[in-house]
Amino acid sequence: MSTDPMSPDPTSPDPMSPDPMGEEDAIRHTLVAAAHAAFARGLTHGSTGNISVRVGDRVLMTPTGVSLGTVAPDHLSVVDLSGRHLGGPPPTKESFLHLAMLRARPGAGAIVHTHSTHAAAVSCLADLDPADALPPYTAYYAMRVGTMPLIPYFPPGDRGLGDAAEQLARDHRALLLANHGPIVAAAGIGAAMDAAEEIEENARLFFLLAGHRTRPLSPEQVAALAPIGH
Repeated sequence: MSTDPMSPDPTSPDPMSPDPMGEEDAIRHTLVAAAHAAFARGLTHGSTGNISVRVGDRVLMTPTGVSLGTVAPDHLSVVDLSGRHLGGPPPTKESFLHLAMLRARPGAGAIVHTHSTHAAAVSCLADLDPADALPPYTAYYAMRVGTMPLIPYFPPGDRGLGDAAEQLARDHRALLLANHGPIVAAAGIGAAMDAAEEIEENARLFFLLAGHRTRPLSPEQVAALAPIGH
């Protein structure tokens, strides 16, 4: 879901805007468009996955128990940065994970968490490098994602996951949750969606290349690339 780098980020409203409610309405529609795209592209299934956008000192996020393919702009949950529910339906049960990522990365404006098939499959493998779960097969993966540490398994709703994510997210914009799936923080929702798709495509390459001699980018090649969308 690419964005024009010369266009203003719709997830970063102008605080001097004379129409703040209009700005929030636009952000709601942008978030929902991303949710529908994630579902259409197979990054989520059923009612899995969740998306959030920071709007000042509040966070708009997809609600609990709702498919990203059917969520509507007026059905989003609103919480503050401490997790207090301010409006709309109850937020995703993983709201604490989104808030942990936002606390760790003050420059982030959006979080995308998916259970995309190939990335989730990687998260179930034994003997992954906990410091970097996927080799960087392409330059775009290296630029949009960087290194992606693996967080050990936590059962659903375990707040220990938020603590672990907050610690690692200070230095990494993407994390892989063991036996679960990836989560990405980015400046805006377009960049977060791009990174989530890049993770899934790199995970697909990981399985397509299994059993073959591979040539991931070297640390020197990665270091020469400029991060994008972070």
